[in-house]
Amino acid sequence: MPKKVYEDPEVTGKNRYKYFDRPFLPFHQQIPLNVVYAATKAESYTFPPTSAKFLPIPSKSTVGTQTDYRDADVQTDPYSPEYVICQDSIPELLTLATLTWGRGLPAGQAEVEMIERAREKRAWEATLPPLSDASQLEKRRRMMNAMERKEWAFREQEIEKLQEIRLEVLKELLRKREENQNEVNMRHLNAQWSKLQEAKEAKMAQIQRSYVSAIRKLIGKGKNIEGKLERRNIIKDYSDYASQVYGPLSRLGRFPDNNSEDFVVKNHYLNTYEGLVELESCLPDFVTQPRIRPPKLKVVTTKSGFLKTTARFDCELAEVHQALLDKKNKVHEAKKPLRFLQRNPIPQPRLPTPTLQMSSNEEEDIEMAVIYLQKLLRGRVVQNMMFEGKEKRLELIQELRTSHALQDDDKLVKKAEKQVTLALQRQRNLHEHKVSLVENHLAGLEGRALADMFDFLSKELVRLQEERRIHAFAMLAERQRRMREAEESGRRQVEKRRLREEDQIFKEVIKVHQSTVSSYLEDIILNAEENTAEEQARAEIEKMAEEINDIAYEMESRRTYLQSEEIVAELVYSFLIPEVQKDFVKEKVRNAQRKHILAAHQIIHRHTETMVQKRATEQQQDEVSDADMLPEEETQNEEDS
Repeated sequence: MPKKVYEDPEVTGKNRYKYFDRPFLPFHQQIPLNVVYAATKAESYTFPPTSAKFLPIPSKSTVGTQTDYRDADVQTDPYSPEYVICQDSIPELLTLATLTWGRGLPAGQAEVEMIERAREKRAWEATLPPLSDASQLEKRRRMMNAMERKEWAFREQEIEKLQEIRLEVLKELLRKREENQNEVNMRHLNAQWSKLQEAKEAKMAQIQRSYVSAIRKLIGKGKNIEGKLERRNIIKDYSDYASQVYGPLSRLGRFPDNNSEDFVVKNHYLNTYEGLVELESCLPDFVTQPRIRPPKLKVVTTKSGFLKTTARFDCELAEVHQALLDKKNKVHEAKKPLRFLQRNPIPQPRLPTPTLQMSSNEEEDIEMAVIYLQKLLRGRVVQNMMFEGKEKRLELIQELRTSHALQDDDKLVKKAEKQVTLALQRQRNLHEHKVSLVENHLAGLEGRALADMFDFLSKELVRLQEERRIHAFAMLAERQRRMREAEESGRRQVEKRRLREEDQIFKEVIKVHQSTVSSYLEDIILNAEENTAEEQARAEIEKMAEEINDIAYEMESRRTYLQSEEIVAELVYSFLIPEVQKDFVKEKVRNAQRKHILAAHQIIHRHTETMVQKRATEQQQDEVSDADMLPEEETQNEEDS
């Protein structure tokens, strides 16, 4: 037998379409094509050699792909070896080709149930009557209808399960949204609470400030209860740095910062250097050149100027002795009489002794005995206290007894002196009473004049305050009237805008209702037309199929061998010749496109080569120019040196 010569398959060329196929699987999912690649050929076009300084520029870029023989954790899809299917056989394993890693693999309960259903369906398909048997067509239709109803019922169950899962997910999302909303509400409440707390603290601080201010005012009023007018003590004002002289209050109408530029000293002698020099020249010598004389020490010092220890001790002893004398000779100042009445503190009454209700006479007798014993003890304590006081003041008692035991003459003398003293006291009291009456009369006159003046001033102050308050009320009423007018105009505008929005919303709702009704009626009409057309088409197709089947069966019964060969020839002519013509047209189109592709490649490569050569020549010229400039720089450096 002659040796077979196999031509180049051109897997990546014109015959590429022949190496795509789809597996025969009873599924409707889209399955990726199985592509078989051949070894790449060497490019016919070669680039001219370039210098070693430039890296070669590849004409094409290849995309790096993951090898099929690698099996690691970073691999996205595990390696699956190629397989060859025997003729007229469909392995059951190929029905699981749609399962990939992460999408069905490793298999779970749902995948196992799907495989079992596929096996049951294949077993059911094997039990179906063949299509060639006309008597079993009705049975086949019934079986297919029953299977279709069963599949629809299973699909409805899956949809219900999916809806339940979605409902659970929706419940979880609603729960999370409610939690988030509660959290947001809590944050808002906390923020509002913090704001209210801050407002409360600010209000309390304001109340505290007003309280302190009121207390200060009361203290200030309490310093001058009688309302006496005092003259201004200029020395006291200027000695106290907290007085109105140093720090006037703004509420009294004094603003120290106003017109502060009036107090700025603008003088030629102080602002210019020439003035300072002239001013310094006018001063005497003892101002610019002070002469300080050290004080003469009265204490004994050594030759080196240090104070002796004995002298220091003598000074300290003298200071202590003088302090003791001052303290001893200090005269105690007599207490001044009280100007105002003071309230004597009344001691709090003693709390009553609690008593208990006795349930029997014996307990009552015991209680009375205890009370009597307590009284005895208290009386004895009082007697002891009186006896101790008598013993302590025994000398005073004896002195009083001796004074009462004097002679009668001394008693008469003492009695006369007492009468003279009482007469002098009565005269002094009478004189003081007359003086007090005169002072009271004068004080009444002064008080009446001052009362009239203060009454007039207070009434004027009240009138002025009332006038200002009425003016403020009028201004507030005018402002409130304007604000109410502005609010009313704003509400009127808002009401008009709301009416326009409601009218527009009503129009849109009516439009939506009308469109809904029209679409609903249109859908009903279209569904009715589709159902009617489907029923009529199904009836006509069944009728036509019956007629075609009758004609086909009659032609089969009358067909001869020549007619069969003619049918086969027509089928061959209708299938093979169009395929050959299609291949011829594809080859023609490919040849026509190849010329343009080659021309484009040549143009691109030619421009690339010219650019590479141009860059190489420019670099060589730069190197030559740099080499020429180096000797010139060296010569110039030698000349400079």
